[in-house]
Amino acid sequence: MTVFSTIAVGGRKRRGEGHTRREEILHAAKELFLEQGYDATTIRRIADRVGISAPALYLYFKDKEALMLALCDQTFGHLIEAIGEIEKTVDDPMERVRRFGEAYARFGLSHPDEYRLVFMGSNIPEAMRKIGHRAPIDDPTRPGVGGAIVFGRLVAMLSQVEASGTKLNYPPDTCAELCWMGIHGLVAAFITKPEFPWSNRELLISANLDIHLKGIVRNA
Repeated sequence: MTVFSTIAVGGRKRRGEGHTRREEILHAAKELFLEQGYDATTIRRIADRVGISAPALYLYFKDKEALMLALCDQTFGHLIEAIGEIEKTVDDPMERVRRFGEAYARFGLSHPDEYRLVFMGSNIPEAMRKIGHRAPIDDPTRPGVGGAIVFGRLVAMLSQVEASGTKLNYPPDTCAELCWMGIHGLVAAFITKPEFPWSNRELLISANLDIHLKGIVRNA
């Protein structure tokens, strides 16, 4: 799993160390996007923070949008790993959906800066603005496809709920959006109001999932 941490920067990379340089650039871009805002951050500022020239940065990313797409994919990569573990260890379809919600909440609370940048900012790249979580996922290496992959896996889980004999009140993709929006609202509230006197966070996460899962399942 990728760890978001401070990375030493500067200096010429030896052959084979390009991956390290790429991570340094992403880390610097993330910091500046959070500190100064996406619109105010320039390629020059990112390159200066890394300790390289702007032309050297362009060897790794063609523009600022490509950097943002890569940060989105890096963030969604955590959730893709968590989903893979759920799919390997949990058999019950509805329990898989619940575990997805729990994993999503815990990721957001463990990585508030990344969550704020990707899920709560106004800097959605143009390439994702109108297609978002419905982007084609035929090529999982396409920049910016991470969110659509995660959403597709959640839809698949909900389709498996229906296939197991449990009726849903809405189509699986609508149920997926409802569940996602519900847990996102809770995580965003925790992140933006960390000092607010919330009641027990674990109970709030569990209860939020209870409410949404009960709401999407049709009563017999």
